[in-house]
Amino acid sequence: MIPVVGTGVTDVVAWAVILLFLGAWAAERGRRDVARWLATAAWVGFAGFWLLIVPYFALVMRSPIETVLGALAAIGSLYAAFLLYRGRDELFVLSRAVAVMGLIYLPFASVPFLRQLAVETVAAQVYAVIVWLGYDVTFGMGPNGFQSGLSFSTDGHTYATFIVLQCTGIGSMSIFAGLIAALDAPLARKLRAIALAVGIIYVLNIVRNVFIAVAFGEQWFQVLVDPILSVTGYTQPGLVSFFIADRVLSQSASVVALVGITWLVVRTVPELLSLLEEALYVVTHTEYDLHDAFSVDARR
Repeated sequence: MIPVVGTGVTDVVAWAVILLFLGAWAAERGRRDVARWLATAAWVGFAGFWLLIVPYFALVMRSPIETVLGALAAIGSLYAAFLLYRGRDELFVLSRAVAVMGLIYLPFASVPFLRQLAVETVAAQVYAVIVWLGYDVTFGMGPNGFQSGLSFSTDGHTYATFIVLQCTGIGSMSIFAGLIAALDAPLARKLRAIALAVGIIYVLNIVRNVFIAVAFGEQWFQVLVDPILSVTGYTQPGLVSFFIADRVLSQSASVVALVGITWLVVRTVPELLSLLEEALYVVTHTEYDLHDAFSVDARR
């Protein structure tokens, strides 16, 4: 069985990690030594969480980008644990950010009602946009038991996709909300920044889902079929359009979009750059000055 978020072991690990991060946050002011041990344990657990879901990215999602990022996240989490244990206290802020991310994302992953609400809301909006664009699409029940299926009939074949939790954008929204909430900045500016990030992500996510559904349903990208089938392990040639639209084009565009959203957000909360510098240090073991790169003055 391939573990995924929202089922069994990964749920337990995820909640345990978030509770450790929250415990470290609570202990920061009075018991810094206890906070360090709790946060270090949380980062080790976070590495284990990523290792559990990397096989899902690789074998089920067949997503090279997510597989690589998941593996890097596991390595980075272990390194963060080492740095924090060795005394790099700046990582306490990043630890708080992960705690907030988890508190936002995990209820949707773990509670069926919330997951269904998020999935069906996004699916209905994606369907409405596709119909508005003039495409003939059938909206119905998906394999996940939610009203989330989008079916196209092209050249005598039916090509169906369905919305899942990962398609709702809640993951990216929780990342930005967590990073911003953890900052030492005025509440009003943090709320404006969160509203800006979440709003943009939500709209772009609808556009992304519409693009993937239509590109697959209309079979836009049936190129390099045999090489792609051999690399991905797909047995149905029609899935090539889905692979290119989702795993290649959309995920690559998402990386660019996240950089652009970050650029906009730091105009409201330039304090975010210091947190991003710390995250980059964990990944590269190199100190960066993003304030010059983003042309932002951190003194507000």
